[in-house]
Amino acid sequence: MFQGGTANEIADSIRARIDAGALVEGDALPTVRALADELGVNRNTVSAAYRSLSRAGVVVSRGRAGTVVAGPIRTEEEGFAAGTVLRDIGSGNPDPQLLPLPVLSEVDLRTPALYGDALIDTDLRAWATAWFATALDRPFELTVTSGAVDALERLLAAGLAHGDVVGMEDPCFLSSINVVKLGGYRAVGIPLDDEGMTVDGLRAALDAGARAIVCTPRAHNPTGVSLTAERAAGLRAVLETVPHVLVIEDDHYSLLSRRPYLSVIPAGHPRWALVRSMSKFLGPDLRLALLASDADTAGQLRARLSAGTTWVSRILQRVAVGMLDHPDTPAALGRAGAHYAARNDRLRALLRERGIDATGDDGLNVWVRCREDARDVSAAMMRRGWLVRTGGAFHLDADDGAPELRLTAHTLDDGELVVLADDLRAAIDDARR
Repeated sequence: MFQGGTANEIADSIRARIDAGALVEGDALPTVRALADELGVNRNTVSAAYRSLSRAGVVVSRGRAGTVVAGPIRTEEEGFAAGTVLRDIGSGNPDPQLLPLPVLSEVDLRTPALYGDALIDTDLRAWATAWFATALDRPFELTVTSGAVDALERLLAAGLAHGDVVGMEDPCFLSSINVVKLGGYRAVGIPLDDEGMTVDGLRAALDAGARAIVCTPRAHNPTGVSLTAERAAGLRAVLETVPHVLVIEDDHYSLLSRRPYLSVIPAGHPRWALVRSMSKFLGPDLRLALLASDADTAGQLRARLSAGTTWVSRILQRVAVGMLDHPDTPAALGRAGAHYAARNDRLRALLRERGIDATGDDGLNVWVRCREDARDVSAAMMRRGWLVRTGGAFHLDADDGAPELRLTAHTLDDGELVVLADDLRAAIDDARR
């Protein structure tokens, strides 16, 4: 069935059968020993062929269950239902009315940036350095990336190899899951409770071989939970024992959060990065994140940037610092953060009054444990005019029927929130019947 005497020839033979449709998703390949005996080659040669196919995403190893043909990688995105006629409370978006857009008219873009100019705008560097210095008690270097997802992708690519294990919260931010899946890394889920990432879960991920840990210190998306001081200390104590592990913090809600930034990065840890996106408070379309890290990690990031986009547009950098440093912006962000907190607090209270479990206390969303198949609840909500986001996509092993929903309802007024809560109660009851 297969041919070849070298690893490349064997891999090409397997790919040819997949391309021809003779092998499809889920089909098992022969064991390394069986194929080596069939072709009269060394087992290491077959192992090398399988590794090359795995790196290309053509096959996937199931451990003792063998190697099988991979299917297309399923990815999910925010804002998944543009143009719907339903009331969309599943988008994950900030309120456009609360973005500090009026100050854009005052941003000075008259000086063009040219080849050879500094990679980071001088004013943005000064602003970001002062901002990170209030949060970090260690030296750091600054990097600008095209958003938090770009930052995570570059950090993992610079510090890990294909097939390395990444410990991530489960449930987790959609785009973080996509980065790990598409990058060919192996994700290990770390459970959360009301205090954030669990210590036992972190230990289990490290025991499974995690070489990087991604943690959201506050306003976790989708659950809205934030680390407590005690939990952050417990996580730091565990991470102190693994200095080789890259620790990445995704502080996406930073300037809007009502919770303090509590770091899990141990003092003196050699490999770390703190990523702060601008999307939630300056707008998703800005596509810009600021990143503080140790010097070696920053150097690796610069090297990866130089081989690709080279720099993030200095126009976007000027826009960002013009908005961030404007005297009206702090008050505008304060009003936005207070609005999101008040709206979500109200919705959680209404849901709890109706016997619905709603978690978290920070961020743009409310996480609901509906105890029934979320697909059935979602369908019942659609019949009532609502579009909700089912929770399965936020888990590392996607489960469409997971009994969870994420609601982005901060644009609703008090009356609309009452209707939403009543409709959700009725929808859950419908799904239960």
